[in-house]
Amino acid sequence: MRDAQSSPATLADPVIQMENVTVPAIDDPLRPLVQGINWSVATSDYWVVGGRPGGGKTDLLAVAAGLLRPMRGTHRLFGRDLTGLQGDEPLAERLRIGLVFEDGGRVFNAVSVRENLALPLCYHHNCIAAEVEARVEAILDATALSAFADVPAGRLNRSWRQRTALARALALQPEVLLLDNPLAGLDPRQLQWWIEFLAALAAGHPLLERRPVTLVVTTDDLRPWCEQGHRFALINGNGWLLLGGRTELHRCHEPVLRELLVEPSAVD
Repeated sequence: MRDAQSSPATLADPVIQMENVTVPAIDDPLRPLVQGINWSVATSDYWVVGGRPGGGKTDLLAVAAGLLRPMRGTHRLFGRDLTGLQGDEPLAERLRIGLVFEDGGRVFNAVSVRENLALPLCYHHNCIAAEVEARVEAILDATALSAFADVPAGRLNRSWRQRTALARALALQPEVLLLDNPLAGLDPRQLQWWIEFLAALAAGHPLLERRPVTLVVTTDDLRPWCEQGHRFALINGNGWLLLGGRTELHRCHEPVLRELLVEPSAVD
């Protein structure tokens, strides 16, 4: 009989589930940042989580992806309880999730864009670059990165490094994509590309065999996401507030939420 902890998730299982979770700081796992998180992310959801800069959004995604253990509470990925698991035990679940950090996406600056995409494929599939060439070319084309394929990632500006990080996250065909403040610092054309591309991923992009991707986006500027996200939440101080859908978002009068919905110059 299969152990209950290692059983695959059913279609009814949330892909991410947190019960009374406290998120610690990445740089200090003994310091609580966000407390009392009760949150369920279902297959094909499109979540947008707002919060002030430095409020714990990056740390929340690290916990959601299984890279950082919560200080307390229960965290499940694809129906598997990660509480108490050590080391690489949750690796199979983590590989089903793509994570794109903000501010350039933490790409490998010393190697080319093409190599950034090939590395996770070669590492996890135990193959050489030539064997994944077709997959890499398809990702480069889909993300409009072909012109930069052989450029060291460190020579790109922040916007194109961020897009390289997205492309790298898509290499392993994730079922869930977590994006940390992906629109920060982008010019209008780049911003529009991201909005449209993420909408295509949510609907089912050919790059991922038209399988809709579950999306979780964090942001300190909710304006571009109001008509994109399906469900919304807010990090407010060290608390967690579930808002609901677009209607509930616009009806909420929480001061922090209103702050994230106005032009930055208007609150200076």
